[in-house]
Amino acid sequence: MAQYLISVLTDAPVEGNAEEAAAIDVFNAQLQADGQWVFAGGLAWPDSATVVDGRGAEPVFTDGPYAESKEHVIGFWIVEAPHLDVALRLAGQGSKACNRRVEVRPFLSE
Repeated sequence: MAQYLISVLTDAPVEGNAEEAAAIDVFNAQLQADGQWVFAGGLAWPDSATVVDGRGAEPVFTDGPYAESKEHVIGFWIVEAPHLDVALRLAGQGSKACNRRVEVRPFLSE
């Protein structure tokens, strides 16, 4: 089994509604029942981010997101799937549940 990150993308500063939250709960329950659930979570808005650059002698902290963008990650799932086709099918179901576009990326294998 491989692990995949399914990132939920948004371009509007609007949180999900009750219908989307209920659909996400159903999707999460199905992932758990099928043994594909690893972890999931929602994220605070990008203006709450702090960028940390520790490459120098002292770390530098900068308020705000790393990159200015019209689109940002608002949440994510980490799932286990036997191959990319299954992860893409799950991503399609997650996209429908949260009513947003998603991006799928495999974790690097050890």
